[in-house]
Amino acid sequence: MTTKYAIIIPDGAADYPLDLFDGKTILQAAEIPNTDKISINGKQGIVQTIPPDMPPGSDVAQMSLLGYDPLQYYSGRAPIEAAAQDIKLAPNDWVFRCNLVTIADGKMADHSAGHISTDEAAKLIYELENALADEHLHFYAGVSYRHLCLISGEKFDVQTQPPHDIIGRKVSKNLPRGKNADRLNDIMARSQHLFADHDINRVRRDLGENPVSSVWLWGEGQKARLESFRKRFGLKGAAITAVDLVRGLAKLIGFDVIDVPGATGFFDTNYVGKADAAIEALENYDLLFVHVEAPDEAGHSGNAELKKRAVEKIDKHIVGPIYDALQKYESWRILVMPDHPTPIEIRAHTDEAVPFAMDGTGINGILHKPFCEENAYQSGFRVENGFEMMEYFLKA
Repeated sequence: MTTKYAIIIPDGAADYPLDLFDGKTILQAAEIPNTDKISINGKQGIVQTIPPDMPPGSDVAQMSLLGYDPLQYYSGRAPIEAAAQDIKLAPNDWVFRCNLVTIADGKMADHSAGHISTDEAAKLIYELENALADEHLHFYAGVSYRHLCLISGEKFDVQTQPPHDIIGRKVSKNLPRGKNADRLNDIMARSQHLFADHDINRVRRDLGENPVSSVWLWGEGQKARLESFRKRFGLKGAAITAVDLVRGLAKLIGFDVIDVPGATGFFDTNYVGKADAAIEALENYDLLFVHVEAPDEAGHSGNAELKKRAVEKIDKHIVGPIYDALQKYESWRILVMPDHPTPIEIRAHTDEAVPFAMDGTGINGILHKPFCEENAYQSGFRVENGFEMMEYFLKA
């Protein structure tokens, strides 16, 4: 008997209690009847997706969720995104995530330059390539503010900071440090001169939008390698996402990536389209991994209302339809969980354990209460190593 599996990731949805919602978290305040149904009918608990002493990034967390121990497999965020773009890395290549950011008054004001459009961003990255590239340095355009910088023939041992984790902090105290960090800081400084009076920035300022002050280099690493998911778990999988990080992980483990028109990686993403694509794909795949970035972006923006609405849209337009569609199969399971918290008050990722809810064939409940952080902790069920969650979901 073939079992169908669906995993839905509302990125960064876990949070802390907020005065705005009378001491409730986003998950408690939001209207999420479908996720609540999964939690009440099935099983909820908490899972530690970030191993000790590792950065609480989506790269580490998503790798854990897919069943791979980051302590064994992690080689940096940028190499994963390079895989998404089919960029072939040589053994002596280093690749860095290259954000387009807004710096104001010496502080990181916006990690996304106002969620700049992909078209505007591509033009800036193209000009950066023309101005700075040589046989050892190249830039690759991605989606919106997310791009890549490849440096070959040099060695790096640096500490870099994700720009979304230093919102409101002084840039000078968070620049790359370590062996060959000067190379990275020089590239960033040269980009500032190139962008300062650029036509795109003039228009953005006139429209009251955040300009692109600089590129920001971080998430460094060398070529990534992961074992085949099908070889490890015996299942054919596919991913639906709008961000290169998840695309890259999917490609590295042998998942197909299903593109959805209108999927943006932000609040305005095509929620309905993602669900429709997943439901259709269930006919041909054993496991669907559906990722939605919107709650995380709202968390980084410090916008609690937007984050709440994003979680509600995911529940209504993605969780509900997929949950209903699974019922027609003789054997099925569904898992809903954030990858990490992105608390509104911090506007950055944290490494606390996150709640999960699962339901389906063979799943027996523990605590029949709605889905939220508090109830998940009360269940007493904890998966200490995040990479073991996949094995449990598939076989428990």
